Amino acid sequence: MALYRQGERHPQAQACAACEVRSTALFGALDDAALDRIHTHIASLTLEPETTVYDRGTAGLAVYTLRSGVVRFERSNARGDRRIVRLAGRGDLIGQEALLQRPYTDEAVACTPVQLCRIPRTLIDELTRGENTLPRALMMRWQSALDAAEAWVFDLSTGPARLRLLRLLRRLAEHTDEAGLIWLPRREDIGAMLDMTVETASRLVSTLRREGVLELLPPRHARLDLAALEAATRRADEG
Repeated sequence: MALYRQGERHPQAQACAACEVRSTALFGALDDAALDRIHTHIASLTLEPETTVYDRGTAGLAVYTLRSGVVRFERSNARGDRRIVRLAGRGDLIGQEALLQRPYTDEAVACTPVQLCRIPRTLIDELTRGENTLPRALMMRWQSALDAAEAWVFDLSTGPARLRLLRLLRRLAEHTDEAGLIWLPRREDIGAMLDMTVETASRLVSTLRREGVLELLPPRHARLDLAALEAATRRADEG
């Protein structure tokens, strides 16, 4: 593969050098010269809410670094019921199935406005043959995604309904926007994620709003009182 190295510095390399998540992103260990060589192959994407990043079952041709925003991963059963199985936020690497030349396992959908970098699998393959730090970085990110998926299943499938919702809000609080707001799923999505009815999800959200744990804001956002959330979670966990 012929790598970019001509004229002025490639704009994408400049963007990556200045990126706020560079230190934690996949190519964080690469120096500026390495960025200059590779970034003609990387596409910077901006997506609106509800835009599909990639579909379940499609060929995995690229991985994505999420620079800002929240992406959800959905699966459907034979009846067509959809369920959110996890979330990704700022600095996360998604679409790792592509590295094994496998189809994407889930459908990835933007929950909020998102900015991503699309990194072709062929570029990753080439770099892993020449950059000693990249394979380790990939393994660490893969393990991080696995740990997050396992924690998601445990936290959101055990305990009383109120505790499960509080745990979900704590996870959503990890992905606040610049205004400090969280993306709040629809009540039916909350019900599907937490294995409760839509009515129960609605009742619990209303209760937490009255208790001052969250303030509902359009469209599909909320402001959390983190101290109240932690106190409510602690009480629910204790009894």
